[in-house]
Amino acid sequence: MGKRIIQQRRGRGTGPYKSPSHRFKGEVKHFPYDSEGIVMDLINCPGHSAPLMAISYDCGEYGLSFAAHGIKVGDKINICKDSENAKVVAGNVLQLKDIPEGTSIYNIEARPGDGGKFVRSSGAFAKVVAKVGGKVRIKLPSKKEKEFLPGCRASIGVIAGAGRTEKPFLKAGKKYHKMRAKNKLYPKVCGVSMNAVDHPFGGGSSHVKGRPTQSPRNAPPGRKVGKIAPRRTGKKR
Repeated sequence: MGKRIIQQRRGRGTGPYKSPSHRFKGEVKHFPYDSEGIVMDLINCPGHSAPLMAISYDCGEYGLSFAAHGIKVGDKINICKDSENAKVVAGNVLQLKDIPEGTSIYNIEARPGDGGKFVRSSGAFAKVVAKVGGKVRIKLPSKKEKEFLPGCRASIGVIAGAGRTEKPFLKAGKKYHKMRAKNKLYPKVCGVSMNAVDHPFGGGSSHVKGRPTQSPRNAPPGRKVGKIAPRRTGKKR
């Protein structure tokens, strides 16, 4: 039997699950055109783990970008697609084909022009590993290597705010308010601890699921919990 589990309720955007986007400072993405800008301010945004820098571009427009480590108010930022004028300086935005191997980068575009999708959390950085076969290979913070098109852009340097995860929360209340600011549900409760009406694994007076943890592919919404149509289970020997 399908049940309205908590993940589905969050997706509806009802009650406390609405995103507090009115508190967010704005969208963070690369400026779409070649330009030069000046860092006007460093700001904090509840929707992002890293500090942001407000940039005023020479064309008269204004934008937000993730602050690079060591950046300060008054520094100049270049958004460059021309390989002749490309300068590998912290905060500058260059195409991957113009970035030397071994350089630390962040906010990498998945496709040219999308504004940046990868490596966007505080203290994170990726490294350019190699340029082979018309692709640029990047080593991500997860240690996984991924290939990108050479026309994708990225920012030079390391995102500011490193060490955020090293400070302990100490109290559950602190963690609750931190998660609440980003519209994240906390605390997370396991299915076996819920009531029978809230989760397929709920009910009973023990942490025994009472039903298989493998749910079929054609299970109704609300029953697709646990392992969904796995090819195999158990320890691989």
